[in-house]
Amino acid sequence: MHVSVVLFTADLRLHDHPPLRAASDGCGYVVPLFVRDPAVDRAGFAVPNRLAFLADCLRDLDAGLRARGGRLVVRTGDVVEQVCRVATEADADEVHMAADVSAYARMREERLRRALEAAGRRLHVHETVTTVVPPGAVTPAASDHYAVFTPYFRQWSQSPPRTVRAAPRAVRVPDGVRSAPLPARPGPTGLSPGLARGGEREGRERLAAWLRAPVAHYADRHDDLAGDATSRLSPHLHFGTLSPNEVVHRARRAGGPGAESFVRQLAWRDFHRQVLAARPAAAAEDYRTRHDRWRAGPGADADTEAWRTGRTGFPVVDAGMRQLRHEGWMHNRARLLTAGFLAKTLYVDWRVGARHFLGLLVDGDVANNQLNWQWAAGTGTDTRPHRLLNPVVQGLRYDPDGAYVRRWVPELAGLPGRSAHEPWKLPAADRAALGYPAPVVGLAAGLARFRRARGRE
Repeated sequence: MHVSVVLFTADLRLHDHPPLRAASDGCGYVVPLFVRDPAVDRAGFAVPNRLAFLADCLRDLDAGLRARGGRLVVRTGDVVEQVCRVATEADADEVHMAADVSAYARMREERLRRALEAAGRRLHVHETVTTVVPPGAVTPAASDHYAVFTPYFRQWSQSPPRTVRAAPRAVRVPDGVRSAPLPARPGPTGLSPGLARGGEREGRERLAAWLRAPVAHYADRHDDLAGDATSRLSPHLHFGTLSPNEVVHRARRAGGPGAESFVRQLAWRDFHRQVLAARPAAAAEDYRTRHDRWRAGPGADADTEAWRTGRTGFPVVDAGMRQLRHEGWMHNRARLLTAGFLAKTLYVDWRVGARHFLGLLVDGDVANNQLNWQWAAGTGTDTRPHRLLNPVVQGLRYDPDGAYVRRWVPELAGLPGRSAHEPWKLPAADRAALGYPAPVVGLAAGLARFRRARGRE
């Protein structure tokens, strides 16, 4: 009998899943496999929020497979060793998996290919499972990748996404392939209390609700901090419970400026992946060095701790950081403001902030997190690398009545809009009664320090 192994990684779904369909369409047996990799734990990516979401995703994936006559096989250990063991147990002819862009994923793929070929088996790597347009599919004439988003987006928009593939109706798993129990959700320690639930069913329901109406207002409202008018689909895209290809198809069918603006954000996601695929060192090194001598020492440490805990004295920054801790997620505009504040106003190494985000963000991945941090720090692909966003001006623009600040910074709950963003302008007695800290730095002083550091003065 013909047997295929399908290795699930960041593609924990049944709908629009080319590796699973390719294996299922062969009319043979399929072993749906997920390997819990200790290397991911050692690298610091297995944090409570993502482990909880992952447990939801795997439980839902297993339920979907069982509804089709199959089941999910779970193993723990080195991915290459476990895949080869499962292939041997099932007497599989081939293994299917999705392509990915990180240096680790590419090394894993090459190791797996060599090991399978040595055993007389084939590895099939499928593109456009975790992206809409594969990294390297569109390139400028004189380079291996686009370093600026706008020309990339023009080419990306002219690359039609592949046809959406339906979920298989049946999945037949051969007998005798053992499985470890599905991972359980971790305990509450370190877990964000407002963390969303994971799983393909949850993701598809959220996508359907988003496309029914809210997406129509996305172009006008996506920066509205208090309005929370974004899709919140990023965790599902990160874990692959939603296909970015299918999301683009369905958003374009919805039509309108809001849907077009939303699709542009999915292009940003692909943009960062093609940058990382071409420059894997950008996960830890400056994409474009500015020769920064980042602050270090007790003063920088104290400022960084105030930033982590939402006690900088700048309300919109503190609101974003507290939302992150509570939900394991943060509004896109707040991410930009909090990252820019740490890297530029406080002049602390962007890698410090990127590590903190990865410790909490349920949607945290190497490409989006690291390259967005580099964009905010001015070491990445931003064409205006020295811009510095004023958190007061930004707060008043995107949270004019202070509702976002009051939601996440309860010390300021009784203040009206402008005062909620500038509590230091209140009389001294009123300020003291709030129990809210004074700013850790004056904005003028922070700007001057940054300009000196970057040689702009």
